[in-house]
Amino acid sequence: MHDDLDPTATAWRKSSYSNGGGGCIEVDDAHPGHVRDSKDPGGPVLKFTPAAWAAFVAATVADEFGDT
Repeated sequence: MHDDLDPTATAWRKSSYSNGGGGCIEVDDAHPGHVRDSKDPGGPVLKFTPAAWAAFVAATVADEFGDT
């Protein structure tokens, strides 16, 4: 587990935008803006600032990234 995250205070869930082809991410509902690869739960965690996370989510919902 990540040294800076309390395992009892995390609430990881798979993103609804993950695809069935293995491109899955999990978001931590207890720490908005924390994202990890669902295939590597012990690996690194990306940490967005609240403003950056809100902008990323809004851009994703608006399909600004398209099919990549």
